[in-house]
Amino acid sequence: MTLKSAFDPLSASNGSVEEVITFDQTAQLQTVCGPHDSHLTRLEEDLEIFISVRGTHLTLRGAKPGVARAKKALKALYRDAAQGDEISIAEVEAQIRLADTPLGQANAARIGAVKPRSPGQVALTKALDSHDLTFAIGPAGTGKTYLAVAAAVAAWQAGKVKRLILCRPAVEAGERIGFLPGDMTEKLDPYMRPLYDALGELLGGKKLAKAMEDGSIEIAPLAFMRGRTLKSAYVILDEGQNATPAQMKMFLTRLGEGSKMAVTGDPTQVDLPKNETSGLVQAVQVLSEVKGISTVRLKAEDVVRHALVGRIVAAYDKV
Repeated sequence: MTLKSAFDPLSASNGSVEEVITFDQTAQLQTVCGPHDSHLTRLEEDLEIFISVRGTHLTLRGAKPGVARAKKALKALYRDAAQGDEISIAEVEAQIRLADTPLGQANAARIGAVKPRSPGQVALTKALDSHDLTFAIGPAGTGKTYLAVAAAVAAWQAGKVKRLILCRPAVEAGERIGFLPGDMTEKLDPYMRPLYDALGELLGGKKLAKAMEDGSIEIAPLAFMRGRTLKSAYVILDEGQNATPAQMKMFLTRLGEGSKMAVTGDPTQVDLPKNETSGLVQAVQVLSEVKGISTVRLKAEDVVRHALVGRIVAAYDKV
C-alpha cells in the first residue's frame, strides 16, 4: 500500500483536511472495506470523518486527528488482509483503539495467534512476557483474564512451563462450598466457568479435557493453593480483588522455581465483606517497588466487548 497526500491547505475550511490512500490490491481493499462498506462506515462514525471510494483509492476528509487515526487504522487493516486474516467489525474497532500505538509495537505484542486490541492490552501483553509476576487491573471486558490465559497457554505449548494452574476465590460461598448441592466439580463449576471458557476457546474442548485429565492443567478455588509450592508452572489468580490480604500473600508465596504468575482483578468490583480489605489492592500497594513485578492498569478505553460496555464503564466511573 502506498500513501500520498492530496490535501491542499489553501482549499481547507473549518480545519478539515483530505488524504488519499492508494491500495495495491483490489481484493484486499474489498476485505478492508467490508460487506457493503460496513467497515468504512464504522470508521466514519467513530472518527467523525468522511470516506469515499473510487477504484483502489480511498479519500478521507475531516478533522486532522480523525483522518490521521483512520489512515493508520486502514494501513493496519490492509496489512492484516494481506496476511490472510479475516477482518471483522471487532477488528476495525480494535485498530481504531490502537491508532495511537506504534504499529510495530502493537504487532510485536502478539501472543501466538492472539492479538492485543487496545493500547492497554499491548502493555499487558508485553508485561506478561517480560515479568515473572504481573498484576492486571481493570474493568470487565478489557481482556485481562483472556490475555493472561493466552500467555499461559503459549508458555505451556512452547515447553517453558510444565503445568497451568488457574484459580479463583469462591467468595460467594465464602470458600465453604460444602453447603452447595452436587459433587465437588458441580460445586466449583459456576466459579471456574470463565476460566474453562477461555481455555476451551484457546485449546479446544478435547485438548483441554485431555490436559486436565493428565494434570497438565488444573483449575481450582484459591483455598486449594494453601501449602503448595508451584514449580515450573504458569499460575493465574483471577478475580484477585476478592482475595483477602492473607489469601493473596499465601498465593503469591506459592511461586516456585521456573514459574510465572499473573493476578487479574477489578478493584471496583470487590465482593468481600465491607470491613475486609481487598488483597489485590493491598498487594499492589505493598509490592509497588519490588523489582520483577509489573502492574498494568486497563481503562474503559480498553474494553473490547460490545462498544456500549466501554461507555457503561466510563459512565459508572463518573459516579
